[in-house]
Amino acid sequence: MAGIKEIRTKIKSVQNTRKITKAMEMVAASKMRKAQDRMRAGRPYATRVRAIAAHLMQANPDYTHPYMVERAKLSAVGIVLVTTDKGLCGGLNTNISRLVLAKIKDFESQGIRVQATALGSKGLGLLSRVGVNVVSSEVQLGDAPNLERLIGAIKAQIDDFSNAKVDAVYLATSRFVNTMHQEPTFVRLLPLPSDLEDPFQSDAQPVEELETTYGWDYLYEPDSKTVIDDLLLRYVEGLIYQSVAENMASEQSARMVAMKSASDNAKKVIGDLQLVYNKTRQAAITKEISEIVGGAAAV
Repeated sequence: MAGIKEIRTKIKSVQNTRKITKAMEMVAASKMRKAQDRMRAGRPYATRVRAIAAHLMQANPDYTHPYMVERAKLSAVGIVLVTTDKGLCGGLNTNISRLVLAKIKDFESQGIRVQATALGSKGLGLLSRVGVNVVSSEVQLGDAPNLERLIGAIKAQIDDFSNAKVDAVYLATSRFVNTMHQEPTFVRLLPLPSDLEDPFQSDAQPVEELETTYGWDYLYEPDSKTVIDDLLLRYVEGLIYQSVAENMASEQSARMVAMKSASDNAKKVIGDLQLVYNKTRQAAITKEISEIVGGAAAV
Protein backbone atom coordinates (compact mmCIF):
# COMPACT_ATOMS: atom_id res chain seq x y z
CA MET A 1 0.00 0.00 0.00
CA ALA A 2 1.28 3.48 -0.89
CA GLY A 3 2.60 5.65 1.91
CA ILE A 4 0.68 8.55 3.43
CA LYS A 5 2.92 11.13 1.77
CA GLU A 6 2.47 9.57 -1.68
CA ILE A 7 -1.31 9.49 -1.31
CA ARG A 8 -1.35 13.11 -0.15
CA THR A 9 0.71 14.08 -3.23
CA LYS A 10 -1.73 12.26 -5.52
CA ILE A 11 -4.70 14.00 -3.91
CA LYS A 12 -3.10 17.40 -4.39
CA SER A 13 -2.26 16.59 -8.02
CA VAL A 14 -5.83 15.54 -8.82
CA GLN A 15 -7.18 18.63 -7.03
CA ASN A 16 -5.00 20.84 -9.21
CA THR A 17 -6.21 19.01 -12.32
CA ARG A 18 -9.82 19.50 -11.23
CA LYS A 19 -9.24 23.23 -10.83
CA ILE A 20 -8.03 23.39 -14.43
CA THR A 21 -10.91 21.35 -15.85
CA LYS A 22 -13.44 23.36 -13.84
CA ALA A 23 -11.99 26.62 -15.16
CA MET A 24 -12.08 25.30 -18.73
CA GLU A 25 -15.69 24.22 -18.24
CA MET A 26 -16.69 27.71 -17.12
CA VAL A 27 -14.81 29.37 -20.01
CA ALA A 28 -16.45 27.02 -22.54
CA ALA A 29 -19.88 27.69 -21.02
CA SER A 30 -19.39 31.45 -21.38
CA LYS A 31 -18.26 31.13 -25.01
CA MET A 32 -20.93 28.56 -25.86
CA ARG A 33 -23.86 30.98 -25.65
CA LYS A 34 -22.27 33.48 -28.05
CA ALA A 35 -21.27 30.72 -30.46
CA GLN A 36 -24.77 29.25 -30.43
CA ASP A 37 -26.40 32.66 -30.97
CA ARG A 38 -24.06 33.31 -33.92
CA MET A 39 -24.79 29.87 -35.35
CA ARG A 40 -28.58 30.21 -35.03
CA ALA A 41 -28.51 33.70 -36.53
CA GLY A 42 -26.82 32.39 -39.67
CA ARG A 43 -29.01 29.33 -40.21
CA PRO A 44 -31.98 31.05 -41.96
CA TYR A 45 -29.67 32.64 -44.54
CA ALA A 46 -27.75 29.42 -45.21
CA THR A 47 -31.03 27.49 -45.47
CA ARG A 48 -32.61 29.92 -47.91
CA VAL A 49 -29.58 30.35 -50.15
CA ARG A 50 -29.21 26.56 -50.39
CA ALA A 51 -32.92 26.25 -51.26
CA ILE A 52 -32.62 28.87 -54.01
CA ALA A 53 -29.53 27.12 -55.37
CA ALA A 54 -31.41 23.81 -55.49
CA HIS A 55 -34.36 25.49 -57.24
CA LEU A 56 -31.95 27.05 -59.71
CA MET A 57 -30.73 23.59 -60.72
CA GLN A 58 -34.30 22.79 -61.77
CA ALA A 59 -34.81 26.06 -63.63
CA ASN A 60 -33.76 26.83 -67.19
CA PRO A 61 -31.89 30.13 -67.13
CA ASP A 62 -30.38 31.62 -70.27
CA TYR A 63 -26.97 31.62 -68.60
CA THR A 64 -25.38 28.44 -67.22
CA HIS A 65 -22.77 29.01 -64.54
CA PRO A 66 -19.90 26.47 -64.23
CA TYR A 67 -21.11 25.69 -60.69
CA MET A 68 -24.37 24.37 -62.19
CA VAL A 69 -22.79 21.84 -64.55
CA GLU A 70 -22.92 18.22 -63.46
CA ARG A 71 -19.82 16.28 -64.48
CA ALA A 72 -20.42 13.06 -66.35
CA LYS A 73 -17.79 11.18 -64.37
CA LEU A 74 -15.89 11.85 -61.17
CA SER A 75 -12.15 11.58 -61.64
CA ALA A 76 -11.09 13.93 -58.83
CA VAL A 77 -12.89 15.53 -55.89
CA GLY A 78 -12.07 18.17 -53.31
CA ILE A 79 -12.98 17.98 -49.63
CA VAL A 80 -13.21 20.96 -47.26
CA LEU A 81 -12.73 19.61 -43.74
CA VAL A 82 -13.80 21.82 -40.82
CA THR A 83 -12.36 20.90 -37.41
CA THR A 84 -11.22 22.66 -34.26
CA ASP A 85 -7.84 24.19 -33.51
CA LYS A 86 -7.73 22.84 -29.96
CA GLY A 87 -8.50 19.51 -28.35
CA LEU A 88 -10.22 18.55 -25.10
CA CYS A 89 -13.65 18.62 -26.75
CA GLY A 90 -14.71 15.00 -26.43
CA GLY A 91 -15.23 12.98 -29.60
CA LEU A 92 -16.08 15.96 -31.82
CA ASN A 93 -12.98 15.79 -34.02
CA THR A 94 -12.84 12.00 -33.86
CA ASN A 95 -16.37 11.63 -35.27
CA ILE A 96 -15.89 13.98 -38.23
CA SER A 97 -12.43 12.52 -38.91
CA ARG A 98 -13.83 8.98 -38.98
CA LEU A 99 -16.53 10.05 -41.46
CA VAL A 100 -14.07 11.86 -43.75
CA LEU A 101 -11.58 8.97 -43.72
CA ALA A 102 -14.37 6.58 -44.71
CA LYS A 103 -15.36 8.87 -47.60
CA ILE A 104 -11.73 9.21 -48.73
CA LYS A 105 -11.31 5.44 -48.67
CA ASP A 106 -14.52 5.05 -50.69
CA PHE A 107 -13.37 7.58 -53.30
CA GLU A 108 -9.93 6.02 -53.62
CA SER A 109 -11.43 2.54 -54.00
CA GLN A 110 -13.29 3.89 -57.06
CA GLY A 111 -10.09 5.36 -58.50
CA ILE A 112 -11.10 8.96 -57.70
CA ARG A 113 -8.28 11.31 -56.74
CA VAL A 114 -8.84 13.32 -53.55
CA GLN A 115 -7.48 16.71 -52.56
CA ALA A 116 -8.41 18.57 -49.41
CA THR A 117 -8.63 21.93 -47.69
CA ALA A 118 -8.30 22.00 -43.91
CA LEU A 119 -10.03 24.61 -41.76
CA GLY A 120 -8.63 23.97 -38.28
CA SER A 121 -5.39 22.55 -36.91
CA LYS A 122 -6.81 19.13 -36.03
CA GLY A 123 -8.04 18.51 -39.56
CA LEU A 124 -4.75 19.68 -41.05
CA GLY A 125 -2.83 17.26 -38.84
CA LEU A 126 -5.14 14.38 -39.75
CA LEU A 127 -4.92 14.97 -43.51
CA SER A 128 -1.14 15.29 -43.33
CA ARG A 129 -0.83 12.02 -41.43
CA VAL A 130 -2.95 10.00 -43.86
CA GLY A 131 -1.13 11.43 -46.88
CA VAL A 132 -3.97 13.36 -48.51
CA ASN A 133 -2.98 16.18 -50.86
CA VAL A 134 -3.70 19.38 -48.89
CA VAL A 135 -3.98 22.25 -51.39
CA SER A 136 -4.81 24.96 -48.81
CA SER A 137 -5.45 25.40 -45.12
CA GLU A 138 -6.42 27.96 -42.52
CA VAL A 139 -5.74 27.47 -38.81
CA GLN A 140 -6.19 29.49 -35.62
CA LEU A 141 -9.68 30.59 -36.64
CA GLY A 142 -10.43 32.17 -33.26
CA ASP A 143 -13.80 32.33 -31.53
CA ALA A 144 -15.72 33.88 -34.45
CA PRO A 145 -15.62 33.00 -38.17
CA ASN A 146 -13.78 35.46 -40.41
CA LEU A 147 -15.29 35.21 -43.88
CA GLU A 148 -12.30 36.75 -45.69
CA ARG A 149 -9.91 34.17 -44.24
CA LEU A 150 -12.30 31.31 -45.01
CA ILE A 151 -12.86 32.36 -48.62
CA GLY A 152 -9.12 32.72 -49.08
CA ALA A 153 -8.60 29.15 -47.91
CA ILE A 154 -11.24 27.52 -50.12
CA LYS A 155 -10.40 29.60 -53.22
CA ALA A 156 -7.98 26.89 -54.33
CA GLN A 157 -10.78 24.31 -54.38
CA ILE A 158 -13.19 26.64 -56.17
CA ASP A 159 -10.61 27.55 -58.81
CA ASP A 160 -9.76 23.89 -59.39
CA PHE A 161 -13.46 23.13 -59.86
CA SER A 162 -13.86 26.02 -62.31
CA ASN A 163 -10.79 24.80 -64.24
CA ALA A 164 -12.10 21.19 -64.27
CA LYS A 165 -9.23 19.91 -62.15
CA VAL A 166 -11.79 18.48 -59.72
CA ASP A 167 -15.31 17.35 -60.59
CA ALA A 168 -16.99 17.99 -57.23
CA VAL A 169 -16.30 19.73 -53.93
CA TYR A 170 -17.63 18.36 -50.66
CA LEU A 171 -17.97 20.01 -47.26
CA ALA A 172 -17.40 18.09 -44.00
CA THR A 173 -18.32 19.71 -40.70
CA SER A 174 -20.04 19.04 -37.36
CA ARG A 175 -23.70 20.09 -37.23
CA PHE A 176 -24.91 21.44 -33.91
CA VAL A 177 -28.00 19.55 -32.73
CA ASN A 178 -28.00 20.41 -29.04
CA THR A 179 -25.54 20.84 -26.21
CA MET A 180 -25.18 17.10 -25.74
CA HIS A 181 -25.15 16.04 -29.39
CA GLN A 182 -23.20 17.19 -32.45
CA GLU A 183 -23.63 15.32 -35.71
CA PRO A 184 -20.87 14.98 -38.36
CA THR A 185 -22.16 15.88 -41.84
CA PHE A 186 -20.73 15.42 -45.34
CA VAL A 187 -22.54 17.37 -48.09
CA ARG A 188 -21.81 18.40 -51.65
CA LEU A 189 -20.89 22.04 -52.07
CA LEU A 190 -20.23 22.10 -55.83
CA PRO A 191 -21.80 21.57 -58.29
CA LEU A 192 -25.10 22.87 -56.97
CA PRO A 193 -27.23 20.25 -55.22
CA SER A 194 -30.35 19.03 -56.95
CA ASP A 195 -32.11 18.24 -53.66
CA LEU A 196 -33.33 20.51 -50.88
CA GLU A 197 -32.03 18.59 -47.90
CA ASP A 198 -30.43 21.13 -45.60
CA PRO A 199 -27.48 19.89 -43.50
CA PHE A 200 -27.97 22.67 -40.94
CA GLN A 201 -31.63 22.04 -40.14
CA SER A 202 -32.12 20.71 -36.61
CA ASP A 203 -34.65 18.12 -37.76
CA ALA A 204 -32.55 17.13 -40.82
CA GLN A 205 -35.66 17.34 -42.98
CA PRO A 206 -35.97 18.89 -46.44
CA VAL A 207 -36.56 22.62 -46.36
CA GLU A 208 -39.68 22.31 -48.47
CA GLU A 209 -41.23 19.78 -50.77
CA LEU A 210 -40.98 20.31 -54.52
CA GLU A 211 -44.22 20.22 -56.44
CA THR A 212 -44.12 17.88 -59.40
CA THR A 213 -46.86 19.74 -61.31
CA TYR A 214 -44.67 22.71 -62.26
CA GLY A 215 -41.06 23.64 -62.86
CA TRP A 216 -38.95 26.37 -61.30
CA ASP A 217 -37.99 29.50 -63.18
CA TYR A 218 -37.03 33.06 -62.31
CA LEU A 219 -37.11 36.55 -63.78
CA TYR A 220 -33.65 38.12 -63.70
CA GLU A 221 -32.89 41.81 -63.36
CA PRO A 222 -30.70 43.24 -64.86
CA ASP A 223 -29.70 39.92 -66.51
CA SER A 224 -29.30 36.26 -65.61
CA LYS A 225 -25.47 36.28 -65.66
CA THR A 226 -25.16 39.10 -63.13
CA VAL A 227 -27.77 37.64 -60.79
CA ILE A 228 -26.55 34.04 -60.94
CA ASP A 229 -22.88 34.98 -60.52
CA ASP A 230 -23.65 36.98 -57.37
CA LEU A 231 -26.08 34.36 -56.06
CA LEU A 232 -23.63 31.48 -56.38
CA LEU A 233 -20.86 33.51 -54.77
CA ARG A 234 -23.16 34.16 -51.81
CA TYR A 235 -24.13 30.48 -51.81
CA VAL A 236 -20.52 29.34 -51.37
CA GLU A 237 -19.76 32.06 -48.80
CA GLY A 238 -22.93 31.36 -46.82
CA LEU A 239 -22.38 27.62 -46.54
CA ILE A 240 -18.70 27.92 -45.65
CA TYR A 241 -19.41 30.56 -43.00
CA GLN A 242 -22.28 28.56 -41.53
CA SER A 243 -20.27 25.33 -41.46
CA VAL A 244 -17.54 27.02 -39.40
CA ALA A 245 -20.12 28.67 -37.13
CA GLU A 246 -21.79 25.29 -36.57
CA ASN A 247 -18.43 23.70 -35.79
CA MET A 248 -17.51 26.45 -33.31
CA ALA A 249 -20.81 26.09 -31.47
CA SER A 250 -20.32 22.32 -31.42
CA GLU A 251 -16.76 22.75 -30.14
CA GLN A 252 -17.69 24.90 -27.14
CA SER A 253 -20.64 22.65 -26.24
CA ALA A 254 -18.55 19.49 -26.52
CA ARG A 255 -15.72 21.04 -24.50
CA MET A 256 -18.07 22.16 -21.74
CA VAL A 257 -19.56 18.67 -21.47
CA ALA A 258 -16.14 17.00 -21.61
CA MET A 259 -14.65 19.28 -18.94
CA LYS A 260 -17.68 18.81 -16.70
CA SER A 261 -17.28 15.06 -17.00
CA ALA A 262 -13.56 15.39 -16.24
CA SER A 263 -14.28 17.55 -13.18
CA ASP A 264 -16.83 15.05 -11.88
CA ASN A 265 -14.43 12.16 -12.43
CA ALA A 266 -11.65 14.06 -10.66
CA LYS A 267 -13.96 14.68 -7.70
CA LYS A 268 -14.71 10.97 -7.52
CA VAL A 269 -10.99 10.09 -7.68
CA ILE A 270 -10.26 12.58 -4.90
CA GLY A 271 -12.94 10.95 -2.73
CA ASP A 272 -11.49 7.49 -3.33
CA LEU A 273 -7.95 8.70 -2.57
CA GLN A 274 -9.08 10.40 0.62
CA LEU A 275 -10.72 7.17 1.75
CA VAL A 276 -7.48 5.27 1.09
CA TYR A 277 -5.54 8.03 2.86
CA ASN A 278 -7.74 7.80 5.94
CA LYS A 279 -7.45 4.00 6.06
CA THR A 280 -3.68 4.16 5.66
CA ARG A 281 -3.39 6.84 8.32
CA GLN A 282 -5.61 4.84 10.68
CA ALA A 283 -3.51 1.71 10.10
CA ALA A 284 -0.32 3.66 10.84
CA ILE A 285 -1.76 5.09 14.08
CA THR A 286 -3.00 1.66 15.14
CA LYS A 287 0.45 0.20 14.47
CA GLU A 288 2.14 2.90 16.55
CA ILE A 289 -0.30 2.37 19.46
CA SER A 290 0.31 -1.38 19.28
CA GLU A 291 4.08 -0.86 19.41
CA ILE A 292 3.75 1.49 22.39
CA VAL A 293 1.49 -0.94 24.25
CA GLY A 294 3.77 -3.85 23.41
CA GLY A 295 6.83 -1.95 24.66
CA ALA A 296 5.09 -0.92 27.86
CA ALA A 297 4.03 -4.54 28.51
CA ALA A 298 7.60 -5.75 27.98
CA VAL A 299 8.91 -3.24 30.56
